[in-house]
Amino acid sequence: MDWASGTDLGVPVTGPFVVEPLGSNHNRRSYTCGVEPLDRYFREQVSQDIRRQLSNCFVAVDTPGEVAGYYTLSATSLPMTDLAPDEARRLPRYPLLPAGLIGRLAVATRCARQGPGAALILDAVERVARADPAIFALIVDAKDDNAGRFYSHLGFRRLISRPSSLYWPVAEVAGRLSEQREVTGQGKRTG
Repeated sequence: MDWASGTDLGVPVTGPFVVEPLGSNHNRRSYTCGVEPLDRYFREQVSQDIRRQLSNCFVAVDTPGEVAGYYTLSATSLPMTDLAPDEARRLPRYPLLPAGLIGRLAVATRCARQGPGAALILDAVERVARADPAIFALIVDAKDDNAGRFYSHLGFRRLISRPSSLYWPVAEVAGRLSEQREVTGQGKRTG
């Protein structure tokens, strides 16, 4: 998906980024986000997780064709008891709700504050919104307070039992994206 200078949900994406599945053509060796476990995972482990069907990996690629960031996406479930009571009241009384997990999200140090993180999140939202299995929410685990603020700014809400984990109902964000596109006259993104 092409996320060129978009401002969906009020999140600036200043660079032209194309988000696509990780492939053998992407240079992982020189990638660095400044967080060694995330760098090591991307260089050494991600392909194994994809082959084993534990997660998929998507990369934001900038105009020189370099990886500007990545995220992994897998299936998970969300216990109903982790939702705020007012949200839980509006849902069927299932013990678990289907969810998508953004297990890892990292932005290359050279692209910090240029928007690939927001482009990656928006890409994940669109992928799960159009997935055949129903997915109630996206879940993320914030590695620190800065990450928690980033996710909260986008619209994620904290889980009751795990404050470092946040969720965002897919129908809510998909509706906001659709409204924003109607206001700005943009069509549906393709890719």
